[in-house]
Amino acid sequence: MGKIHAAITGVHGWVPETKLTNHDLEKMVDTNDEWIVSRTGIRERRILKTPGWATSDMAAEAVKGLLEKTGTKPGEIDLLIVATVTGDMVFPDTANTVCDKVGAKNAFGYDINAACSGFLFALATASQFVQNETYSKVVVVGADMMSSI
Repeated sequence: MGKIHAAITGVHGWVPETKLTNHDLEKMVDTNDEWIVSRTGIRERRILKTPGWATSDMAAEAVKGLLEKTGTKPGEIDLLIVATVTGDMVFPDTANTVCDKVGAKNAFGYDINAACSGFLFALATASQFVQNETYSKVVVVGADMMSSI
């Protein structure tokens, strides 16, 4: 039997509607668009303003879109990993909340908290689970609500 390979079979994203541009920031703090762009490349960021929403809600919207796009049923997901530094709470992991919100009743879920590199660690971990035949369908989500910290 040959080696099992992992592959990315679908990609989807979701962002909040509210935009905060560098020009908006100029009105709030002593900065300007040129300074921000030259150091970060960022011109705008999205801010979650929906009352009562948290990181898990954004992640769930992304997962729902992915499932629809790929024709995957929530019950087919074996593992869901959320890369975040702004989880909903300390316990349970945000991934478990996302599993519940999308109906992934058979999935095991956990968070990876490693800032910018967290999504890459989550992808590498997911790949290993697939290659080792522990799980066959793994969903990786990167979601943060930086305006909350």
